[in-house]
Amino acid sequence: MSTSQTPVAAYPKVRRIRFHFDEPESSDKHFIRGDMVFSHFVAGLSAGFPAGEEGFIRSVRRFSDQITDPVLKKRVAAFIGQEAVHGQEHRRLNERLVELDYPTVGWMDSEQHRERMIRLEQRLPDMWHLALTAAAEHYTAVLAERALDSEEIQSIPGEPEIWHLLNWHMMEELEHKSVAFDVFRAVGGSESTRIGVMLALYLLTLPATVVVVLASLAHDPVARRQPAKVARQAYKLLRGPIFRGLLRDLAVYMKPGFHPDHIDTAALLERWQRELFGDTGVLVDHLK
Repeated sequence: MSTSQTPVAAYPKVRRIRFHFDEPESSDKHFIRGDMVFSHFVAGLSAGFPAGEEGFIRSVRRFSDQITDPVLKKRVAAFIGQEAVHGQEHRRLNERLVELDYPTVGWMDSEQHRERMIRLEQRLPDMWHLALTAAAEHYTAVLAERALDSEEIQSIPGEPEIWHLLNWHMMEELEHKSVAFDVFRAVGGSESTRIGVMLALYLLTLPATVVVVLASLAHDPVARRQPAKVARQAYKLLRGPIFRGLLRDLAVYMKPGFHPDHIDTAALLERWQRELFGDTGVLVDHLK
């Protein structure tokens, strides 16, 4: 993870895009080729994104009338636009995952679950909810940097359209990684609240992720018949480039004075903007 002393507040770009989940190359449930655990991990991430993105949008909108900086106002509008499209496309992927028999995806991306999330939000002070969004954006930015900068991850065989969705989403997470953080600071959020909320998220996220993946695997008859293989694949995932050193990189957020743009991802972002949406970008034909 490289660092820079000069924050860069680039405008995120809202892209109207459509992925082709109705035209899969295969009907294999385990869309990460030959890896049940990685497939269930990605399915769990996708399942949580629609409700999560909607919550992020609500947390920022509550403070929109307090933002006076015109540049930040424009960045917030783009952040909201990007998050809305992320939720829309992940919801479409989730429908496909339910067809492939991922029942936990259907539960996590249900109207009942969204209502529970809203009720939970309403019990939190608005500033805490905003701090939670800023902290979660650090999570996604760290994961995005790791995935987009790793040839090992990018070379993992899988359903191409799902990889396209993930790469697009991760690229845009880097584009807007500091927006919620800057809103939090602009409306008077304190360092103690920022760090305290991140500490709670830091302690809870890994156990929650394990529970979701295990619950998903428990509904998979193929996984239940091959416990030794599941154990090997789980060990490989935890020791691989996604999780190796992850807690260290996440903990950087809790340093006093931290800002997301101190982590310099400009060159990585530029490369992926070109690869996905340049003149010969692989997703140009997906734009609406």
